[in-house]
Amino acid sequence: MNRIDRLHAILTHLQSKRKVTAQEMADRFNISLRTVYRDVKALDESGVPVIGEAGSGYTIMEGYRLPPVMFTQEEASALLLGAKLAEQFTDGSIQQHFQGALFKIKAVLRSSDKEYVDSLTEHIEILARYRPDSDSPQQYLSLLQQSIVNKKLVNIHYRSNQKEEVTRRRVEPIGLLYYGSAWHLIGWCHLRNDYRDFRLSRMLGVVMEDGAFDSTAHPSIKEYIEQIMVESDLQEAVVSFDKRIVKYLAEQKYLNGFVSEEECEAGVRMKFLVSNLRYFARWLLTYTDEVRVDSPEALKTLTQEMSEKCSAHHRSY
Repeated sequence: MNRIDRLHAILTHLQSKRKVTAQEMADRFNISLRTVYRDVKALDESGVPVIGEAGSGYTIMEGYRLPPVMFTQEEASALLLGAKLAEQFTDGSIQQHFQGALFKIKAVLRSSDKEYVDSLTEHIEILARYRPDSDSPQQYLSLLQQSIVNKKLVNIHYRSNQKEEVTRRRVEPIGLLYYGSAWHLIGWCHLRNDYRDFRLSRMLGVVMEDGAFDSTAHPSIKEYIEQIMVESDLQEAVVSFDKRIVKYLAEQKYLNGFVSEEECEAGVRMKFLVSNLRYFARWLLTYTDEVRVDSPEALKTLTQEMSEKCSAHHRSY
């Protein structure tokens, strides 16, 4: 990257955050701190109102805006892919904003790049599995994002999955998680006096309160996940797969808690950390006689019982 392009990129980076340290810019652009200081000084001397100094971080004076950004074809293509994924993995409240942003991005592209992106659009589709949440009329993702950033409490009209009871929850939200083909809100529940996981598709109503809460009393979403992993009741399972099918396991093994593997006489011995032995046993049985359970004994017993039950069922008709 030549210096002119780097100065433009540094200016864009400075406008993307409230404050940026010199070390952050040095790491991103793979340059020395001395070069960062020189580049920032050059921007300042050219009329860009850079506030701050080495050691404390830099910011751009409020009100200053960079003229329309020119995206490269690769950058515009990456954003197009993001829009396609947003269609499948967010709700209408987010999809609408994403599409609006994409139109603004296309507006500043060169004519040749617009044609490139339009042509690419016709050749990309995301085929996602059917998700029960896709039929849900609820559109709360955008509102919950606002409540998290602004540290606002939310009142949730929530339907429990286990008892099918409907309760009113006053929640201090700390973050959003996407897993199990659904979005989940993690927050401190005043009713249960503990952290709870709320699936968005079970929310019958969400209202953001005016009052704010103290976010320093809660862990970050990353810290929460790490703590859950530590406290979760995981069991170690060791199984041996025939060498011929190991290459077909692909990402399935990672979805089932894969930890490590080693070659052995029986094939490839793999170690897993499992939260539900019954669920894990069902997955193993899809490989019939090409897998062997080494431990624990409870898993051996489960696979034997399930295979016998399956055999008896299919002999009965």
